[in-house]
Amino acid sequence: MKPQKATRNLETIAERAHALFTAKDAAREEALRLCREIIRHSALAIRSVHRHDEQGAHRNLAAARSLLQELEHKTSKHDDLAQTGFVHDAQKELAEATIVLAIIKQQPLPEPEDLRVSYPAYLNGLGETVGELRRHLLDRLRQNDFSRCQELLEAMEDIYDTLMTMDFPDAITWGLRRVTDNVRGILEKTRGDLTLALRQKELETKLENIDRSL
Repeated sequence: MKPQKATRNLETIAERAHALFTAKDAAREEALRLCREIIRHSALAIRSVHRHDEQGAHRNLAAARSLLQELEHKTSKHDDLAQTGFVHDAQKELAEATIVLAIIKQQPLPEPEDLRVSYPAYLNGLGETVGELRRHLLDRLRQNDFSRCQELLEAMEDIYDTLMTMDFPDAITWGLRRVTDNVRGILEKTRGDLTLALRQKELETKLENIDRSL
């Protein structure tokens, strides 16, 4: 009896592998497109917040969340794609934009589960929120509006204090330690800017009172 070739089923295996890779490659390309759109809408939402366009912010956030749901569907059969860096970045940007709007509008923070983002993406987005809060605070200072500056600084401090408790390896937190270090620098700089502005305002008030008394 003639022995059968050991590789007799190799062609069948190769066909299955080819089919799997073709499907995964198509899903990856579509996931990349969706992630780019999520990031774009999240950035537009933040820009709308700074421009005091609340409707624009909500519109772009709604679009980003709809795209995220589509992304989940596209990657549902490919767990490894759902754990990639570009999916993490898209979730992070959506979390950041949503948190920025919530804090500036004095609303409760969104929950990670409600946003359908991972905790590492949420916390990294939370950290990057601090830079946008600094921008908003400085805009208020330039307009000589001190009404919510202390509140915004306290929100930044709360975020930093929370991130400091996440003392876990970067492989788990997706580089949260570096983000936390950046938050500390932004916080210290903002605290100094606000302190200087408040002292300047106090001095101006005292000088005005002296002028009135003369």
